[in-house]
Amino acid sequence: MMRKKSVSASKASLVLFLCQMISALEVPLDSKLLEELSQPPTITQQSPKDYIVDPRENIVIQCEAKGKPPPSFSWTRNGTHFDIDKDAQVTMKPNSGTLVINIMNGGKAEAYEGVYQCTARNERGAAISNNIVIRPSRSPLWTKEKLEPNQVREGDSLVLHCRPPVGLPPPIIFWMDNAFQRLPQSERVSQGLNGDLYFSNVQPEDTREDYICYARFNHTQTIQQKQPISVKVFSTKPVTERQPVLLTPTGSTSTKVELRGNVLLLECIAAGLPTPVIRWIKEGGELPANRTFFENFKKTLKIIDVSEADSGNYKCIARNILGSAHHVISVTVKAAPYWITAPRNLVLSPGEDGTLICRANGNPKPNISWLANGVPIAIAPEDPSRKVDGDTIIFSHVQERSSAVYQCNASNEYGYLLANAFVNVLAEPPRILTSANKLYQVISDSPALLDCAYFGSPKPEIEWFKGVKGSILRGNEYIFHDNGTLEIPVAQKDSTGTYTCVARNELGKIQNEVQLEVKDPTMIIKQPEYKVVQRYGQVSFECIIKHDSTLLPTVIWLKDNDELPDDERFLVGKDNLTIMNVTDRDDGTYTCIVNTTLDSVSASAVLTVVAAPPTPAIIYARPNPPFDLELTGQLERSVELSWIPGDENNSPITNFVIEYEDGLHEPGVWHYQTEVPGTQTTVQLKLSPYVNYSFRVIAVNEIGRSQPSEPSEQYLTKSASPDENPSNVQGIGSEPDNLVITWESLKGFQSNGPGLQYKVSWRQKDVDDEWTSVIVANVSKYIVSGTPTFVPYEIKVQALNDLGYAPEPSEVIGHSGEDLPMVAPGNVQVHVVNSTLAKVHWDPVPLKTVRGHLQGYKVYYWKVQSLSRRSRRHVEKKILTFRGNKTFGMLPGLEPYSSYKLNVRVVNGKGEGPASPDKVFKTPEGVPSSPSFLKITNPTLDSLTLEWGSPTHPNGVLTSYILKFQPINNTHELGPLVEIRIPANESSLILKNLNYSTRYKFYFNAQTSVGSGSQITEEAVTIMDEVQPLYPRIRNVTTAAAETYANISWEYEGPDHANFYVEYGVAGSKEDWKKEIVNGSRSFFVLKGLTPGTAYKVRVGAEGLSGFRSSEDVFETGPAMASRQVDIATQGWFIGLMCAVALLILILLIVCFIRRNKGGKYPVKEKEDAHADPEIQPMKEDDGTFGEYRSLESDAEDHKPLKKGSRTPSDRTVKKEDSDDSLVDYGEGVNGQFNEDGSFIGQYSGKKEKEPAEGNESSEAPSPVNAMNSFV
Repeated sequence: MMRKKSVSASKASLVLFLCQMISALEVPLDSKLLEELSQPPTITQQSPKDYIVDPRENIVIQCEAKGKPPPSFSWTRNGTHFDIDKDAQVTMKPNSGTLVINIMNGGKAEAYEGVYQCTARNERGAAISNNIVIRPSRSPLWTKEKLEPNQVREGDSLVLHCRPPVGLPPPIIFWMDNAFQRLPQSERVSQGLNGDLYFSNVQPEDTREDYICYARFNHTQTIQQKQPISVKVFSTKPVTERQPVLLTPTGSTSTKVELRGNVLLLECIAAGLPTPVIRWIKEGGELPANRTFFENFKKTLKIIDVSEADSGNYKCIARNILGSAHHVISVTVKAAPYWITAPRNLVLSPGEDGTLICRANGNPKPNISWLANGVPIAIAPEDPSRKVDGDTIIFSHVQERSSAVYQCNASNEYGYLLANAFVNVLAEPPRILTSANKLYQVISDSPALLDCAYFGSPKPEIEWFKGVKGSILRGNEYIFHDNGTLEIPVAQKDSTGTYTCVARNELGKIQNEVQLEVKDPTMIIKQPEYKVVQRYGQVSFECIIKHDSTLLPTVIWLKDNDELPDDERFLVGKDNLTIMNVTDRDDGTYTCIVNTTLDSVSASAVLTVVAAPPTPAIIYARPNPPFDLELTGQLERSVELSWIPGDENNSPITNFVIEYEDGLHEPGVWHYQTEVPGTQTTVQLKLSPYVNYSFRVIAVNEIGRSQPSEPSEQYLTKSASPDENPSNVQGIGSEPDNLVITWESLKGFQSNGPGLQYKVSWRQKDVDDEWTSVIVANVSKYIVSGTPTFVPYEIKVQALNDLGYAPEPSEVIGHSGEDLPMVAPGNVQVHVVNSTLAKVHWDPVPLKTVRGHLQGYKVYYWKVQSLSRRSRRHVEKKILTFRGNKTFGMLPGLEPYSSYKLNVRVVNGKGEGPASPDKVFKTPEGVPSSPSFLKITNPTLDSLTLEWGSPTHPNGVLTSYILKFQPINNTHELGPLVEIRIPANESSLILKNLNYSTRYKFYFNAQTSVGSGSQITEEAVTIMDEVQPLYPRIRNVTTAAAETYANISWEYEGPDHANFYVEYGVAGSKEDWKKEIVNGSRSFFVLKGLTPGTAYKVRVGAEGLSGFRSSEDVFETGPAMASRQVDIATQGWFIGLMCAVALLILILLIVCFIRRNKGGKYPVKEKEDAHADPEIQPMKEDDGTFGEYRSLESDAEDHKPLKKGSRTPSDRTVKKEDSDDSLVDYGEGVNGQFNEDGSFIGQYSGKKEKEPAEGNESSEAPSPVNAMNSFV
């Protein structure tokens, strides 16, 4: 039974093949049929319904149509016939209905405004175009208006109106300034949909005189400019904040109508301070996803492609911190007509039935009307075969005269739709459109589709035959399609042949033959396989194919479904792909694609690139071990081994390694035998006698070695005499009177038989003596005793076993034992090359006295002392060895200005001979090393203190130090270089007269008579102002010294809780400083145990402050008192004098007491009453000084103006020259006023009495009168 497969479903069951081809306006008819068949007109191109034209250019109104015969064209304008022949400005293009209205040669576009419609007509009917409304674009000028400046208070809202002229189409609005720069917009300032510029609140920066609104008319490519608008913002304090108020739209509600498919734009702009934020919601629903957008800083809601479902209430909410405002926009979506089912062309045969359906929707519901050939169907010529039923026309028993073009018009208040659909009634005999004798080629077991495209009216019946005289094809193995195609679902080789298609209807019959060839399928018989390869290795993928001999295949290789890299490492062969020097980037999937004209096959494999050594995954890519080992052709000295290789595991085997085991001599130990290429599976092996052989094979590929195979069967070879003698025979004496003969024994399999022994032979060389021989067991050493010392011997060792001797061995030369050399080298001479290098010479010793192999000479040398320091130290001997019979050598690395000793000894294999007599030599002076340190301390405005340490290696007598320094400016440029030479015994220096707040770079080095040593560099900065020290410091170090002790005091500026120490030493001495720790944070310390009459240097330091120390101070202890000095206190005259003075004082006291009781005044008192001493007045309020600390000199200056810089520094420090307030002030001299423990003698009255003495310019002791006044 024949199976049917429908190609299309239609109410008209007899729709022909042509109906499928003419299914839409834009699809042309088959070219063959166009030449013969009639067709009603079809509009193929027309101008848009609303056509806005440029009034400066020609107007082109398009109307193109097709049909058979070609249609003619006519036009109507505003509903009446438009006679183009009467208007010289209007022409119609040849073979076309397109109108060209010549405006550029005098015509005016406004004269041709109107509604145009095109009609295309032939004998089969008439098709009409849409109503095309022609309107010229307009870009009118801005109307003149007087614009007043806008005076706005800061924080208020403002609207700048644009009010552009009405144009066609409407212009595009934007705001710019005089410099043609767009005005910046934000949440606060933005342009509305109507073009106005809205300010939610104005700010002072909004003041400007060039707010300009521009209107751009795209059709005419013109831009119109409004007069500039001036805005001036005046400020009021404070600025009042305001809650939001909507600027647009006004009121609480509004309405909006939009058409289906358009873009809905809703806008809300609000005033307020702070600037309100806009939010949109849809009441009772959600904003449509994927179609909703927010523009203009969320002030505009945009919904694209709106539909009726988008109708509803949309609320915009403006909010700031003071409140909110909202507006509800009621949106109604209307719809111009849109198609549900547009009418489609009908091709019918005489007597057939058909329908035209025209269904459209819209809001409101559109009205459907029909036209026939452009005429309302109600007044069109009657056709008994048609019946109009609303949106459907029903055709019954049509005839050729029923051919016509029908128009369906669907319209409502928002627009219309117009569609043309023809009914073409044809009576045509069958035609077969498929080429005759067309060849079809298919692959075996795939479907074969044989075309028989046909046309006829009425629709022909199709039958298929195989062969010229074959029977009609029927059965389940065939499928017959309605379009005439014969399908063979599974074509076989016997399906090859000629097939005939027959088409017949009542008007005729026609047939066509086609050829079918069934080909063998293309196959990949050797597919690429998974490969694992080490980096930088080589890999190959195979792709061997089998194909039909009549097809030409092409092979393409892909990597990861893309083309192979353009790299010469990729080699594409006929059946393979090879990748050389594999890298990590080559990792991936490789696909072999084989294409023919009929089929395509592919196969893929993965390449994994691994690093060496292999990762665990590589273990699985090593070959499997070979198996089935077999021994054949056994001979005494050879055998043939064969095997079967194991699985390659995706990597070709490169070679096989054969190993053997000697079960007789070394069971369990496998040795390398040989290796063969990976393509070879048999090998001829050479054997040794008296070995019980077992063999195993190991396969090797690029990934690694396989596991060993199972051992082969054992094969014991026959015994024979040895083939070789022991190797590495030597004769070396271990003692002066013996010769030790050693050799490497033969391996077990080298013995060639049982009973392996060695024949050892020796004789003294160059002496006519017979060989002495001894046979020893299987050992590797024999000792010959009683030999003379260090004599050459000829030696040979021969192997033998139970079956005989090995070949005669070769002779080697050995020596009996060595003894220590007997004599020392003589005539040792030293030549000092420079301060660090010396050359030593000696005479060689006689070779006979060496008593062994001369290995060379050793020179022992050591430093005795440094000539500059004269201090001995631990002797460290150094040794230099000079190989061979050398008689001189160089001694490098000597220290300059030092005394050295050396001796020379000869060396042989036994050891060293006696030393030569010690030779003394001295190295000259050299340049010193760099000073051990350089510290720069105590920075002031114009001075720096430098301290340094002597060089660690003076290499001579230091003559001086060289100090160079130069300033560095802010750009790191160096100033002039200053050089100072400093005596060698100095260790510090104060540099004065420097620039303040300046960085200096110092270069410091020591000198000997030879020259300057390496320098040490340092940088330091003088301070900018002494008010703010750059870092902690210790200053004003003072000393009060007695005979054997001294009291040290100082001033400290820096962090609290500093731990101080005092360092001291004899001035001018190079001895190390002595250090004493100060308990607590006191600022004085007593040095005890000093030597009387000695000058000392002293400095004070603080622990934990990066080694910070004061500058050095020098003091001298008092001279020692004579041991027999007379004690004045025991002299009588001194006692009498003191009594008289005491009596006189007593009398004066009594007189003063009496006068005071009487109210009298003594002279001094009268002076004080008459002239109050300003020195004892309280602190003045104006300058804050104390009267008791002012001298008479300062009193004389009271009425003088202050000099610049005369005030006390702001950091309250006092310069040393301006203050005598130290512990020394409380004593009378260096030898008094202190106890040994550092406490003061008496009270501080001495200090108070010193001031008046200075005020009277006298250094004498206080007078008795003053003393009495103080007493009273």
